[in-house]
Amino acid sequence: MTDPKPAARAIGIDFGTTNSVIASTRADGDTALVEFAAPGGASDVFRSALCFWQEHAVRGGLGHEAGPWAIAEFLDFPEGSRFLQSFKSLAANPLFESASLFDKRLRFEELGQIFLTHLLAHAGEALADLPDNIVIGRPVRYVGARPDPALARARYDAMFAMLGRPVHYVYEPMGAAYGFASRLNDPATLMVADFGGGTSDFSIVRVGAPGAAKRCVPLGSAGIGIAGDMFDYRIMDHLVLPLLGKGGTYRSFDKVLEIPSGHYADFGDWSRLALMRNRRTLDELARLQRSATDPAAIERMIAVIEGELGHALYEAVGQVKRALSRDTEAEFAFSATGLAIAAEVSRKNFEDWIAPDLQRIDQTVDAALNQAGLSAQDIDHVFLTGGSSLIPAVRRLFEQRFGDERIAQGNELTSIAHGLGLMAADPDLADWVIEEEEQS
Repeated sequence: MTDPKPAARAIGIDFGTTNSVIASTRADGDTALVEFAAPGGASDVFRSALCFWQEHAVRGGLGHEAGPWAIAEFLDFPEGSRFLQSFKSLAANPLFESASLFDKRLRFEELGQIFLTHLLAHAGEALADLPDNIVIGRPVRYVGARPDPALARARYDAMFAMLGRPVHYVYEPMGAAYGFASRLNDPATLMVADFGGGTSDFSIVRVGAPGAAKRCVPLGSAGIGIAGDMFDYRIMDHLVLPLLGKGGTYRSFDKVLEIPSGHYADFGDWSRLALMRNRRTLDELARLQRSATDPAAIERMIAVIEGELGHALYEAVGQVKRALSRDTEAEFAFSATGLAIAAEVSRKNFEDWIAPDLQRIDQTVDAALNQAGLSAQDIDHVFLTGGSSLIPAVRRLFEQRFGDERIAQGNELTSIAHGLGLMAADPDLADWVIEEEEQS
């Protein structure tokens, strides 16, 4: 009989805007990603999403699920559910007080505790007994026009208190840096560029030789609230929404007017489209269709809303984005009952749409270098991670600055968690921990 693996000595949790990943490091030094038996097949990536519904058997009862199970619940019963995704982006927002969910109002930390409860439950035996060493990744810069990191820290503290263990916070790209440093045999200065769903973060680390008293020393960090979700929306806004009437016109008496963009505001988040499936909105769109210069386009928009096709539509957008990372041309094609749309798109089109975003990302790289007191010539290795690091225009930005020979990629969705797990077991963990947050 094979001896069971030793219990986890430490774990690292990458609580991401789009996905969350957990890595455990055991007493024997083995580090592994926690796997979830998701509806679509086993995966070490857990979607950062929540779904709520009313439990009518209990007065005021509220049922809930998380991860891919939340998506499955919502798609099965969208009219009777409330779906939340990317709720991490609310952590530093002082204007957000609570989410209204049927008869209840839940604060950020309560949403987070529900999410963690399901995350751990779906991990099963892998996390049946939590270790004392737990490291949590946090962004270098939170999402939002005026994020409040002190507020986010307070909310994180309340959220992760449900683990019943002390937790330590580390910048997310620092986790990836730590994991990458374990592969180096010589001293080096390393930049990690982490492109998540909500933020793009950059950290610079000085890596000592193996066996050095302090193997890694952080030098500087910077971040910006632009990443994968924004790139998806650029495709939606420029390619898909014009097929649904955005930018078109309608007749009002003897005038021809542009269709108000407010009709398309909820297309920024696919889960909000379910809320548009109400009689008032659909009646308003029916009137718009009758007066529209291109009524077929508005008919397509109505079909998306009536058919609750928001999730599938965004999945198709994601497929196009990934296709344009491989090929210079791609076809957006989407069909469902009562709807069929298609459009050709080039990589150049996409790069033009995200050019202002890339410029701001480039300026944030400057900020990280300036904080570290270094220039591009001082960086020996650049490690690109996160799903959007695969976009050729993103990689090219770093090739132009640092040269192709200094750039490495890999494990785009799991490298942060892997490094956080290793870091959690390091006796010098205190060197990496963020002790306090300052009010912005």
